[in-house]
Amino acid sequence: MKKSLILLCLIYSLCGCKKQGAEFSPQSETQTAEAKAAALGTLAVGAASIAGVNWADGRDNFQDSWVIPSGLTASDTYSTVQAKANGILTGFKNNISGVNTVRLPINPSSVSSTWWSAYTGAIDKALSNGFKVILGCWDSSSNNDGKIDDLTAFWAMWQTVVTKYGNNSNVYFEVFNEPYGYSLTDLTSIYAQWLSKYSSVPKGRILLSGTGYSENVTGVGADSRFTSCLLSLHNYAYWATRSESAWETDWKSRYGSYGSRTVVTEFGATMSSGKDYQNGSQSDNEIAYIVASSNVFRNNSIASVYWPGLRDGDSYSLQTRGGSGNNITLSTVNASGVFRLRYGWGLN
Repeated sequence: MKKSLILLCLIYSLCGCKKQGAEFSPQSETQTAEAKAAALGTLAVGAASIAGVNWADGRDNFQDSWVIPSGLTASDTYSTVQAKANGILTGFKNNISGVNTVRLPINPSSVSSTWWSAYTGAIDKALSNGFKVILGCWDSSSNNDGKIDDLTAFWAMWQTVVTKYGNNSNVYFEVFNEPYGYSLTDLTSIYAQWLSKYSSVPKGRILLSGTGYSENVTGVGADSRFTSCLLSLHNYAYWATRSESAWETDWKSRYGSYGSRTVVTEFGATMSSGKDYQNGSQSDNEIAYIVASSNVFRNNSIASVYWPGLRDGDSYSLQTRGGSGNNITLSTVNASGVFRLRYGWGLN
């Protein structure tokens, strides 16, 4: 660990970057995580040194059937998924220097079907390429009520996932995305059951979404049963119109005193419109939001995962897909957006 930290500090001094109040995860897996991060050239701030992007289904991750991230198809085999995933992950690394985490969706339908044996090719390829992987459970599209549709299927899904990846120190488990259908009491009851059922999983690799649309983590964070768990937070520019300073205040109110455990697993704004997130006017709400977000993440050591790194047809997507067949390539949609994302990671 000491050598890894010295290396990180040396790289920092060479880059001329300043890392304020950075924390590394206290888990037993920290040394491995730091080595993986160093291999990707990441100097990330925040919980578990996570610096990531979402790779999402072009139809959206709310699906009744299989979730299939952009670039993959339902007929793909494990080897085909691996080949496609390699192009996408390589594109992330080349175009968003410093990225070390990819967040991928799961649901009971995907994991209980033949698709799971193929889909694991994307997870395995990310891990072999040095990425951390966040696996998050999404609600269905038909109900889409912020509640788990079928608890029996939900527990069976997580049992399959934990059995396969529970011993891998670079896989993180996000219990349920945007649980807005639950009261705090009911939500924390489900989280307590999850921890009891899968007690072998280190708490530092468990992500518990905040209340509402994962929009506030203070209630879950205050629960002593989850003291060592990470907290998943979302916030978007389209939720409100604010100045830069007001956005910074808003962010801080959403994580409160739990910033060291918070991972912003979704935040984003329009990238396809050509807005300049480095030098553009902050009278534009999205620019004010992105600038404020990256400032808060950098200055307060908040881990972040952008929505999305890749999602076909999404104006927020930082990357767009090209290439042919299994040879997928990525290109950057908005370089100033990438700059600001990396700034929030303690880079640039």
